[in-house]
Amino acid sequence: MKRQMRRWETDAIGRENLELRNVDIPAPGPRQVLVKVEAVALNYRDKMVIESGRGLPLKFPFTPGSDLAGKVVGHGDAVTLFNKGDRVISTFTPDWKDGLRPGDARNPAYRTLGGYYPGVLSEYVVMPEDWLVTAPVTLEPAQAATLPCAGLTAWFALVERAGVKAGDTVLIPSTGGVALFGLQIAKAHGAQVIVSGRASNAARAKALGADYYVDRNREDWMEVIYRITDNHGADHVLEVIGGEHLGKSVQLAAVGGHICQIGALNGFDISSPAMPLMLKDVTIHGIGTGSRQALTRLVRAVDQTGIKPVIDSVYAFSDLPNALDHLDRGPFGKVVIEINS
Repeated sequence: MKRQMRRWETDAIGRENLELRNVDIPAPGPRQVLVKVEAVALNYRDKMVIESGRGLPLKFPFTPGSDLAGKVVGHGDAVTLFNKGDRVISTFTPDWKDGLRPGDARNPAYRTLGGYYPGVLSEYVVMPEDWLVTAPVTLEPAQAATLPCAGLTAWFALVERAGVKAGDTVLIPSTGGVALFGLQIAKAHGAQVIVSGRASNAARAKALGADYYVDRNREDWMEVIYRITDNHGADHVLEVIGGEHLGKSVQLAAVGGHICQIGALNGFDISSPAMPLMLKDVTIHGIGTGSRQALTRLVRAVDQTGIKPVIDSVYAFSDLPNALDHLDRGPFGKVVIEINS
């Protein structure tokens, strides 16, 4: 194996400080594995961390990125979970193994890869073995890399928190990475799905299984959804926009409905009218990805149902700046970096 590798690093906050550098390949210690990274899926969060830091305790030089797919090529002593040659994906929140998220009322935990911990935009990474799970056998690396954040967030929201089931109506007001996973996961559970987004994305969303597609630029888009559901509303809303849009989701939710608050594209200060929230007994779930065990359950579901992640574009490792620009244009699905050592 060669002794050096390429890794994206930054010494300060700001896109202009990103550099692709040659560094030594790390050596795994006890209970650690060395992973040859094959693909990294980008999240809009990665762009925000690079450009603003998001108030996270970044340690410089810092490597961004959280979602990898790769192959185990070496390991230290006492490793029991993986062998050389095993294909793996990362866990977004490594300390969250199962059950409730770590942290307490005063200090909710947010120790994630590519934020609190160093990221994965590197040809090789060393990680504790329990920071990884086995990759789906039915997916290529570029597809598998989309599961740790976008896929898991949609799965944890709809399946493990909201409890989507056959016959439910799910509203998804976006066509981004989490949204399209939500569409596929909801359909796999027998739900009816309404997607709202740009008119230009209607055909592709319907091809993925959307039962209805509503142009979000229509002034009467909410009335259209009321009519589609015969005023029942949505049993589940995948709220990936945030800000004042939460109020729209509350208004469109069914009596006893569930809203999974995930995104903050319209701001972190969310708001809603109180009366429909109270009178309809709406439950709001705050979703911050999910646990390692939830990711393993998602992997099993992907292999059993044949779900194929939607990838908008694939970029070369050296082309990270253009891939970040693509995130601003609102991709249909995921933007992925392929790493060919």
